[in-house]
Amino acid sequence: MPTIYKVLAQSSPSSNATVDVYTVPSLTNTIISTMMICNRATVNAAYNIAIRTAGASLANQHYIAFNSLVPANDAIALTVGMALGATDVITIQANTTGNNNLGFTIFGTEIS
Repeated sequence: MPTIYKVLAQSSPSSNATVDVYTVPSLTNTIISTMMICNRATVNAAYNIAIRTAGASLANQHYIAFNSLVPANDAIALTVGMALGATDVITIQANTTGNNNLGFTIFGTEIS
């Protein structure tokens, strides 16, 4: 089984838009090592992150972060070491007003 280390996803979603940023490919497992959230605004911003098993419809039990804050002009690193199976989906939302000021980058390993 080859192991591939890489940036799995990057996104700067529109304000309050829910976006699927990464889906584990079929016949693959993924280990999420780190999620970075960067706030380019001069005010605090909130975000949501959900992990949807096998692409299930978004529900309360999927959230691993909800209305979590990133200080103005700062970044948060979430070191998670999370294992995902084939077709699991990472969904994000930037709970901001105005422009798309939050940037998300997800690092990890794909094992096929």
